[in-house]
Amino acid sequence: MRWMRVCARAATLAVALGCAVARADSAATPLDRFLDGLTSLQTAFTQTVTDAKGKQVESGAGTLLVQRPGKFRWDYTPRESGAGVPSKAGERGQLLVADGNNLWFYDRELAQVSVKPMTAALSSTPIMLLSGSSAQLRDTFDISAGGAREGMDWVQVKPKSEEADFSGAELGFAHDQLGRMIIHDRLGQTVRLDFSHGERNARVDARELQFTPPPGVDVIGSPQS
Repeated sequence: MRWMRVCARAATLAVALGCAVARADSAATPLDRFLDGLTSLQTAFTQTVTDAKGKQVESGAGTLLVQRPGKFRWDYTPRESGAGVPSKAGERGQLLVADGNNLWFYDRELAQVSVKPMTAALSSTPIMLLSGSSAQLRDTFDISAGGAREGMDWVQVKPKSEEADFSGAELGFAHDQLGRMIIHDRLGQTVRLDFSHGERNARVDARELQFTPPPGVDVIGSPQS
Protein backbone atom coordinates (compact mmCIF):
# COMPACT_ATOMS: atom_id res chain seq x y z
CA MET A 1 0.00 0.00 0.00
CA ARG A 2 2.89 2.36 0.73
CA TRP A 3 4.24 2.05 -2.80
CA MET A 4 0.78 2.68 -4.20
CA ARG A 5 0.78 6.05 -2.47
CA VAL A 6 4.33 6.85 -3.59
CA CYS A 7 3.52 6.08 -7.22
CA ALA A 8 0.30 8.04 -7.01
CA ARG A 9 2.08 11.11 -5.68
CA ALA A 10 4.69 10.97 -8.40
CA ALA A 11 2.05 10.49 -11.04
CA THR A 12 -0.20 13.27 -9.90
CA LEU A 13 2.65 15.73 -9.69
CA ALA A 14 3.96 14.79 -13.09
CA VAL A 15 0.63 15.01 -14.84
CA ALA A 16 -0.16 18.25 -13.11
CA LEU A 17 2.32 19.97 -15.37
CA GLY A 18 0.10 20.17 -18.40
CA CYS A 19 -3.11 22.07 -17.75
CA ALA A 20 -2.25 25.41 -16.19
CA VAL A 21 -2.12 28.46 -18.40
CA ALA A 22 1.35 29.95 -18.66
CA ARG A 23 1.93 33.54 -17.61
CA ALA A 24 3.21 35.94 -20.24
CA ASP A 25 4.95 38.33 -17.86
CA SER A 26 8.66 38.87 -17.34
CA ALA A 27 8.69 36.58 -14.28
CA ALA A 28 7.70 33.50 -16.28
CA THR A 29 9.55 30.38 -15.15
CA PRO A 30 10.69 27.42 -17.28
CA LEU A 31 7.46 25.74 -16.14
CA ASP A 32 5.41 28.56 -17.66
CA ARG A 33 7.29 28.32 -20.93
CA PHE A 34 6.82 24.55 -20.98
CA LEU A 35 3.06 24.91 -20.54
CA ASP A 36 2.68 27.66 -23.13
CA GLY A 37 0.74 26.20 -26.06
CA LEU A 38 0.72 22.67 -24.63
CA THR A 39 -2.44 20.70 -25.47
CA SER A 40 -1.14 17.16 -25.05
CA LEU A 41 2.02 15.33 -24.04
CA GLN A 42 3.31 11.81 -24.48
CA THR A 43 6.51 10.79 -22.71
CA ALA A 44 8.36 7.84 -21.20
CA PHE A 45 9.90 7.96 -17.75
CA THR A 46 12.04 6.06 -15.30
CA GLN A 47 11.35 6.31 -11.57
CA THR A 48 13.67 5.84 -8.60
CA VAL A 49 12.59 5.97 -4.95
CA THR A 50 15.09 6.49 -2.11
CA ASP A 51 14.48 6.51 1.63
CA ALA A 52 15.45 9.15 4.17
CA LYS A 53 18.99 7.71 4.35
CA GLY A 54 19.49 7.90 0.59
CA LYS A 55 19.12 4.15 0.01
CA GLN A 56 17.31 3.13 -3.16
CA VAL A 57 14.19 1.15 -2.28
CA GLU A 58 12.43 0.90 -5.66
CA SER A 59 12.91 1.63 -9.35
CA GLY A 60 10.83 1.17 -12.44
CA ALA A 61 9.63 2.70 -15.68
CA GLY A 62 6.48 3.68 -17.47
CA THR A 63 4.65 6.02 -19.80
CA LEU A 64 2.65 9.21 -19.35
CA LEU A 65 -0.07 10.59 -21.58
CA VAL A 66 -1.61 13.99 -20.86
CA GLN A 67 -4.47 15.79 -22.57
CA ARG A 68 -5.36 19.25 -21.37
CA PRO A 69 -7.51 20.04 -19.58
CA GLY A 70 -7.75 17.51 -16.79
CA LYS A 71 -7.08 14.14 -18.44
CA PHE A 72 -4.10 11.81 -18.17
CA ARG A 73 -2.92 8.23 -18.16
CA TRP A 74 0.06 7.15 -16.05
CA ASP A 75 1.21 3.53 -16.43
CA TYR A 76 4.07 2.39 -14.17
CA THR A 77 5.80 -0.96 -13.71
CA PRO A 78 8.42 -1.53 -10.98
CA ARG A 79 11.47 -3.59 -11.79
CA GLU A 80 11.65 -7.14 -10.49
CA SER A 81 13.47 -7.29 -7.15
CA GLY A 82 14.91 -10.72 -7.86
CA ALA A 83 12.99 -12.32 -5.00
CA GLY A 84 10.01 -14.56 -5.36
CA VAL A 85 8.32 -15.84 -8.49
CA PRO A 86 8.14 -13.38 -11.42
CA SER A 87 4.63 -12.11 -12.09
CA LYS A 88 2.79 -12.90 -15.27
CA ALA A 89 2.64 -10.21 -17.95
CA GLY A 90 0.09 -7.53 -17.16
CA GLU A 91 -0.15 -8.38 -13.45
CA ARG A 92 2.40 -5.91 -12.12
CA GLY A 93 2.49 -2.19 -11.64
CA GLN A 94 0.01 0.61 -11.18
CA LEU A 95 -2.21 2.55 -13.54
CA LEU A 96 -3.73 5.97 -12.90
CA VAL A 97 -6.31 7.44 -15.24
CA ALA A 98 -7.98 10.83 -14.94
CA ASP A 99 -10.97 10.92 -17.27
CA GLY A 100 -12.03 14.49 -16.54
CA ASN A 101 -14.54 13.51 -13.85
CA ASN A 102 -12.78 10.82 -11.80
CA LEU A 103 -9.30 9.74 -10.80
CA TRP A 104 -8.89 5.96 -11.09
CA PHE A 105 -6.03 4.09 -9.41
CA TYR A 106 -5.59 0.43 -10.39
CA ASP A 107 -3.05 -1.74 -8.56
CA ARG A 108 -2.65 -4.79 -10.75
CA GLU A 109 -0.92 -6.99 -8.19
CA LEU A 110 -3.60 -6.35 -5.55
CA ALA A 111 -6.39 -6.58 -8.15
CA GLN A 112 -7.82 -3.43 -6.56
CA VAL A 113 -9.21 -0.19 -7.99
CA SER A 114 -9.87 3.01 -6.08
CA VAL A 115 -11.80 5.92 -7.56
CA LYS A 116 -12.50 9.43 -6.33
CA PRO A 117 -13.92 12.58 -7.92
CA MET A 118 -11.33 14.83 -9.53
CA THR A 119 -12.43 17.67 -7.27
CA ALA A 120 -11.53 15.63 -4.19
CA ALA A 121 -8.20 14.53 -5.66
CA LEU A 122 -7.25 18.12 -6.40
CA SER A 123 -7.69 19.30 -2.83
CA SER A 124 -4.54 17.74 -1.35
CA THR A 125 -2.36 16.37 -4.13
CA PRO A 126 0.09 17.93 -6.61
CA ILE A 127 -2.19 17.02 -9.50
CA MET A 128 -3.09 20.71 -9.45
CA LEU A 129 0.09 21.38 -11.39
CA LEU A 130 -1.37 19.62 -14.42
CA SER A 131 -5.12 19.69 -14.30
CA GLY A 132 -5.93 22.88 -12.43
CA SER A 133 -6.50 26.31 -13.86
CA SER A 134 -3.82 28.97 -13.70
CA ALA A 135 -5.59 30.61 -10.77
CA GLN A 136 -5.87 27.28 -8.89
CA LEU A 137 -2.22 26.57 -9.58
CA ARG A 138 -0.99 29.80 -8.02
CA ASP A 139 -3.48 29.59 -5.17
CA THR A 140 -2.36 26.09 -4.22
CA PHE A 141 1.41 26.17 -4.75
CA ASP A 142 4.32 28.53 -4.28
CA ILE A 143 6.28 28.35 -7.54
CA SER A 144 9.66 29.97 -8.05
CA ALA A 145 12.73 29.76 -10.27
CA GLY A 146 15.38 27.45 -8.82
CA GLY A 147 18.43 28.42 -10.85
CA ALA A 148 20.56 26.25 -13.14
CA ARG A 149 22.44 23.04 -12.36
CA GLU A 150 23.18 19.70 -14.03
CA GLY A 151 22.55 21.28 -17.42
CA MET A 152 18.95 22.13 -16.57
CA ASP A 153 16.93 25.14 -15.45
CA TRP A 154 14.99 24.36 -12.29
CA VAL A 155 11.66 25.37 -10.79
CA GLN A 156 10.81 24.87 -7.14
CA VAL A 157 7.28 23.96 -6.08
CA LYS A 158 5.95 24.01 -2.55
CA PRO A 159 2.33 23.29 -1.57
CA LYS A 160 0.69 25.95 0.55
CA SER A 161 -1.48 23.43 2.39
CA GLU A 162 0.01 21.36 5.21
CA GLU A 163 -2.38 18.56 4.20
CA ALA A 164 -0.61 17.97 0.87
CA ASP A 165 1.06 14.59 0.42
CA PHE A 166 4.46 16.07 -0.37
CA SER A 167 6.62 18.77 1.19
CA GLY A 168 8.22 20.08 -1.99
CA ALA A 169 9.31 19.32 -5.53
CA GLU A 170 11.89 20.40 -8.08
CA LEU A 171 11.34 20.34 -11.84
CA GLY A 172 14.26 20.43 -14.26
CA PHE A 173 13.92 21.70 -17.82
CA ALA A 174 16.42 21.43 -20.68
CA HIS A 175 15.71 23.64 -23.70
CA ASP A 176 12.23 24.28 -22.27
CA GLN A 177 11.45 20.55 -22.19
CA LEU A 178 10.71 18.68 -18.97
CA GLY A 179 13.68 16.46 -18.18
CA ARG A 180 13.49 15.57 -14.50
CA MET A 181 11.28 15.85 -11.47
CA ILE A 182 12.30 15.32 -7.85
CA ILE A 183 9.55 14.94 -5.24
CA HIS A 184 10.11 15.02 -1.47
CA ASP A 185 7.40 13.44 0.62
CA ARG A 186 6.68 14.22 4.27
CA LEU A 187 8.28 10.96 5.50
CA GLY A 188 11.71 11.75 4.06
CA GLN A 189 11.42 9.69 0.89
CA THR A 190 12.47 11.09 -2.47
CA VAL A 191 11.00 10.14 -5.84
CA ARG A 192 13.08 10.97 -8.91
CA LEU A 193 11.52 10.89 -12.36
CA ASP A 194 13.57 11.15 -15.55
CA PHE A 195 11.58 11.83 -18.72
CA SER A 196 12.56 10.90 -22.28
CA HIS A 197 11.14 10.71 -25.79
CA GLY A 198 8.60 13.43 -25.03
CA GLU A 199 6.24 14.47 -27.83
CA ARG A 200 4.24 17.69 -27.49
CA ASN A 201 0.74 18.10 -28.89
CA ALA A 202 0.59 14.59 -30.30
CA ARG A 203 -2.74 13.14 -31.37
CA VAL A 204 -4.44 11.38 -28.44
CA ASP A 205 -6.68 8.32 -28.64
CA ALA A 206 -9.65 9.18 -26.39
CA ARG A 207 -9.98 5.52 -25.39
CA GLU A 208 -6.66 5.69 -23.56
CA LEU A 209 -8.12 8.32 -21.25
CA GLN A 210 -11.07 6.18 -20.20
CA PHE A 211 -11.09 3.42 -17.61
CA THR A 212 -13.37 0.49 -16.86
CA PRO A 213 -12.45 -1.75 -13.90
CA PRO A 214 -11.44 -5.23 -15.08
CA PRO A 215 -13.79 -8.06 -14.13
CA GLY A 216 -13.22 -9.52 -10.67
CA VAL A 217 -11.27 -6.65 -9.10
CA ASP A 218 -12.29 -4.90 -5.89
CA VAL A 219 -13.49 -1.32 -6.42
CA ILE A 220 -13.24 1.21 -3.61
CA GLY A 221 -15.32 4.36 -4.03
CA SER A 222 -18.04 5.42 -6.45
CA PRO A 223 -17.32 7.18 -9.75
CA GLN A 224 -18.99 10.49 -10.56
CA SER A 225 -20.72 10.93 -13.90
